[in-house]
Amino acid sequence: MSDAAANATVQRLRWRCRRGTRELDALFGNWLEERYASATPTLQHAFADLLEQQDPDLWDWVMGRAAPEREEFRQIIDEIRARHRL
Repeated sequence: MSDAAANATVQRLRWRCRRGTRELDALFGNWLEERYASATPTLQHAFADLLEQQDPDLWDWVMGRAAPEREEFRQIIDEIRARHRL
């Protein structure tokens, strides 16, 4: 992927990180800024798919009230929870 395409992807994901609450905005935005570039392509694609999920599900997952079925989603959520000590 070219630098321009990679930048466009990150910009699109940054926009999609804007959720219904500031808390979710910050949690997912931080993962994008701090971890996305070093993640495997599989995890990068999973992050894009994760952002398609509904806010109540995302909130329950990051708060530990439920766990996503998809392994890659669990890995990202676990990283977010560990980083923010949730």
